[in-house]
Amino acid sequence: MSNTLTSIMPKILARGLMVLREKCIFPRLVNSSYSNEAKSKGNTIDIPIPTAVGTRDVSPSNTLISPSDTTTEKVSVSLDRWKQNDPIYLTDKQLVEIDKNRHFLPGQLEEAVKALAVEINTYLAGLYISSDLSKGIYGYVGTAGITPFASTVSNATEARRELNKQLCPGSDRNGVLDFDAGANALDLSPFSDAEKIGSNGVKIDGEIGRKFGIGWVEDDDVVTHTAGTIADASATRTCAINNGAGYAAAIAEINVDNGAEASVTGTIVVGDIISFAGHSQTYCVIANSSSSQYSTTTEQYTFASNAITGLKFYPGLKSAVVDDEVATVVASHVVNLVFHRDAFAFAMRPLVEETGALELGSRILSYQDDKTGIVLRLEVSRQHKQVVWEFDVLYGGNLVRPELACRLAG
Repeated sequence: MSNTLTSIMPKILARGLMVLREKCIFPRLVNSSYSNEAKSKGNTIDIPIPTAVGTRDVSPSNTLISPSDTTTEKVSVSLDRWKQNDPIYLTDKQLVEIDKNRHFLPGQLEEAVKALAVEINTYLAGLYISSDLSKGIYGYVGTAGITPFASTVSNATEARRELNKQLCPGSDRNGVLDFDAGANALDLSPFSDAEKIGSNGVKIDGEIGRKFGIGWVEDDDVVTHTAGTIADASATRTCAINNGAGYAAAIAEINVDNGAEASVTGTIVVGDIISFAGHSQTYCVIANSSSSQYSTTTEQYTFASNAITGLKFYPGLKSAVVDDEVATVVASHVVNLVFHRDAFAFAMRPLVEETGALELGSRILSYQDDKTGIVLRLEVSRQHKQVVWEFDVLYGGNLVRPELACRLAG
């Protein structure tokens, strides 16, 4: 059995990584260059975020210019997600088949790897809110509840415009769509007709590819943001600024109430998109544990006596707002994402280096996929008359630069 396992385990891992590569869309598109740091730095990686640098007139002088102090923000990525599949049992007959047939992978093993792929993919898709709820993707185009690309390519150009306004680099931009939005996009002639794109590859392969400076892909793990239940007397999702002096630009915590409406009730949840009547910038609601109306359990603010105090959002106000200015909260929407790879950080840690040498009665082997950066570990142990196979992964990620991403609502 020992020799058989030694020859079979690399084959199963290699085939398992092929399944992961096919199913894991997001890890291929985000910045996963931090895995090497994960090996040496332990359970947390601190990622520095660059800050804006100003300019000045040149004035020759015998006195050196004193450099300005720079405060560098850091975002932490915790390698705290350790996931495995439910144990799989293989018969001796299946082991022989795997050893003899390089294309054979039992269905249960394939499903086990797919489950881990979905786990990783969904986790990264859900990072439109940072893991500590302190920031979120605030760029927003499209319409909640309406599938993008229904009739025109304007959603693509709008997303491109939004990223440009947020000073996102023009390279390494990708858009991840759910299957409904992807189907709509494939129906549009500017995306698929050979005479307009110079190739018939889209209609042959069914892949949207790179359009308008964005590499478009489809994925079934795109998440849906379930918005708060806010409702005013007119049955709209609005409230109003509640501060006689209003709020100046850069303020990121405000009070809201019913304004001119008879009443306002319900909730505003972390991740909601909010906008103000006085300017077009959109903002993402984030956590504020110091607000008496915020629940850390449900991650939402609840209106009490027509008001919420301490509603916090990201980023700070781009423009000042005045008392009773209307604030609108966007409804639930599919979070299709358009982003630069550096908007997110993703890291894996090879578990085999920590416990592989011990083995502890098991056979352990680990491989890293060079396409996705995913490290998959396989552990095999013998029980009474059966062999148990388990895959596991250790990883972490975070939203590190929200300005390099926007939501394309559906």
